[in-house]
Amino acid sequence: MPIILDGSSLTIEKLVAIARDNEKVELAPEALERIKVCRAMLEEKLAKKEVMYGTNTGIGEFSETMLNEEQVKEFQKYLIYNHAAGIGEPAPIEYVRAALAGRINVHAHGNSGCRPEITLTLVEMLNKGVTPVVCQKGSVGASGDLAPMAQAALLLMGEGEAFYNGERLAGSEAMRRAGIPVPGLQARDGLAAINGSNLLTAMSAIHIYEMERFLRQAEIAAAMSIEALLGNLKPYNSKLHELRGFNGAITSAKNISKLIEGSDLTTGKMKTKVQDAYSMRSTPQVIGAARDAVAYARSQVEIELNGVGDNPIFVPEMKLTLTGANFQGSPVSLPMDMAGAAITMVCVLAERRLNRLTNPALSQGLPDFLAHEPGFYSGMMLSQYTADHLIVEQKILSTPASIQSIPAAADQEDFVSMGMNTAIKNGQILDNAYGVLGIEFMAAAQALDFRQFTPGKGTQCAREVIRRHVEHLEVDRPLYNDHNKMKALVKSGEILEEVEKVVGKLG
Repeated sequence: MPIILDGSSLTIEKLVAIARDNEKVELAPEALERIKVCRAMLEEKLAKKEVMYGTNTGIGEFSETMLNEEQVKEFQKYLIYNHAAGIGEPAPIEYVRAALAGRINVHAHGNSGCRPEITLTLVEMLNKGVTPVVCQKGSVGASGDLAPMAQAALLLMGEGEAFYNGERLAGSEAMRRAGIPVPGLQARDGLAAINGSNLLTAMSAIHIYEMERFLRQAEIAAAMSIEALLGNLKPYNSKLHELRGFNGAITSAKNISKLIEGSDLTTGKMKTKVQDAYSMRSTPQVIGAARDAVAYARSQVEIELNGVGDNPIFVPEMKLTLTGANFQGSPVSLPMDMAGAAITMVCVLAERRLNRLTNPALSQGLPDFLAHEPGFYSGMMLSQYTADHLIVEQKILSTPASIQSIPAAADQEDFVSMGMNTAIKNGQILDNAYGVLGIEFMAAAQALDFRQFTPGKGTQCAREVIRRHVEHLEVDRPLYNDHNKMKALVKSGEILEEVEKVVGKLG
């Protein structure tokens, strides 16, 4: 079944399916009708020479410049040309596909004023696998993602470049091979294709999807480490967290308890400390806080995915043209800055548990650095160095981009969101996070191998999955292969999928 784009029901999960799994899309019939009604109103206003920003006027600092009829016909072409001003390597295909789906969903409201052919061409591009080549960098996240979206819009004129069937081709050739007619651009069409924060929102949606999976895996790694360190299990009683009231912490505590269920540690027969260090007993509060931050970011991203991000905005039922700033990326960039910092925070916590697993003064009787012959072998001593490097980079990247505005366009655009910077750095934060968590998983599995007791159902399953990819460290060996395998394993989500088969879906 194709995913219906109607302007109001696009979820992060649907967007990921379109972006990654090449799910087909359809424009809802009522949405197509709304687009037609809006276009008719715009053409009526053009005929009456009503002033409409970016349609019969210039843009930005040139918004007071009126265009004559001949210029109105040509203006959209040059608008796309001069805005296709990005730099750097192409954005991943999944990000661009998600951005196109988001733009279609904006048009579906019937407030953008473009011809239906523009929206329907974007639908065909998604369904036939024509993905514009879009430079990753160049957007300031206000007036939308102008540079990357303009590069995508070049294909609407049969220009630019595109990926098609694994090849990078001229845009005209990609459209020809896919059998997609080139619609060209008429009044308003170009601006309607680019004037929203669609790429940074698309990237943020995909990052939210990955962050949520990462946090569930962080709870699995934490449960393994806590068990290996003979943790006191009282801090993971959900009643404790219900008394405080934070949803994320309640969920996190329940998940950790579920993962350790069946462990000898739950019987009370094994000696544990009265109180463990914060890096153990604060785990539900810390991962829970990250859960709550990411949940808020999800809510904002899904509002944006289903909102009218454009300028100007046309309201056919009121015959109104409204100019404003619904392209401004701040409603997404601010919560996504927080979400990125939340992932970094969880990694800092993971590294502190890794330290306890390897530090002989803190490891509850585990061999020094988890080595079989400490002193002759160094075990996982250097794994901590690698985790520390990744975390320092994450901390640098966690500086908010949403407060870094630099004025542009002769101060007409004197506050911008820098949301693309947020999106790019969140991708880097996540990439490092997979490495940090992979190293904690590896150390926790090594530590559990040394323990002579029955582990929990969830933690045992996780250890078995890890052992399919990385062998127990009996004799010192170069660890970079193990680290990279563990990073890839975390990114794949295989541990999460297998553990949930055993313990049920984690919250």
